[in-house]
Amino acid sequence: MSATEPIEDILATYHRDGGVIVENMVPREVINELREATDAHAEQVVPGSATQGLGEDGKTFVGAATIRFSSLGLITPAYFKLLDNPVYTALADAVLLPNCGSYWVNTGQVMYINPGEPAQVLHRDANNWFQLVESTWPNSPEITISAMIGLDEVTEELGATRVVPGSHHWEQLDRFAEAESVPAELGPGDALVYSGFVLHGGGANATSDRVRRAMHLSYVVGWLTPEEACAIDFRTEDLADQSARVQRVLGHRSYDPRPLRGGGLWLRHVKAIENDTPAVPATRTST
Repeated sequence: MSATEPIEDILATYHRDGGVIVENMVPREVINELREATDAHAEQVVPGSATQGLGEDGKTFVGAATIRFSSLGLITPAYFKLLDNPVYTALADAVLLPNCGSYWVNTGQVMYINPGEPAQVLHRDANNWFQLVESTWPNSPEITISAMIGLDEVTEELGATRVVPGSHHWEQLDRFAEAESVPAELGPGDALVYSGFVLHGGGANATSDRVRRAMHLSYVVGWLTPEEACAIDFRTEDLADQSARVQRVLGHRSYDPRPLRGGGLWLRHVKAIENDTPAVPATRTST
């Protein structure tokens, strides 16, 4: 579907299938900035070094020939433009805000799949918070939304993300069906926007000399802990020129549940971060 189509139509496909390819969601100039910066940074990253915080188990999940890295706002300011993308913002608002006062970045990761990498195991992103999902399935509230964004042409041969349409509606949480998966091929700036409940996984790169270049950006409701500790990458002054939205999704604004029920979270000095003026430390006098 085109990014210019009504958000309601894009959402209808998203809810029906568990994901939707939004063509030209990210402007080409933003993609070019991201691609140039991430290509340069990728040269410094050892394939298979990402662990997802789970040691050897995490390495197996990522893949020995896959390059992953995050903290993208420290690599290129184009990342901030991506966080303000109007189409993805509208989709994330529609999916997540019925269940939270605000949401923040779960993670923004570059995912380069090198030649020879086998297909990744199918998984559901929402299972990062497995205790919640397991206890509420199949009626779990929407807690996360993800986008896989093409930084170049992403074909099945290169390892396009494979998705199992409709798997977000299955009664069985532990059912897996590799044979039912289909590749989500993308052009530069296209995005596969998908539910945290849909089964998916990186495809196998069957080429001998080409890299699958894509990145992932996901959001999670503000009352859950995200995968990436974005907030510690930046000082308050580093984000002073960014929009209120960018400040919020990067953890530099507090969580207010209203109009839903709940308490204020992610506070500083028992106040909302954005309203807090740190006290001046008392001056110690010499004697």
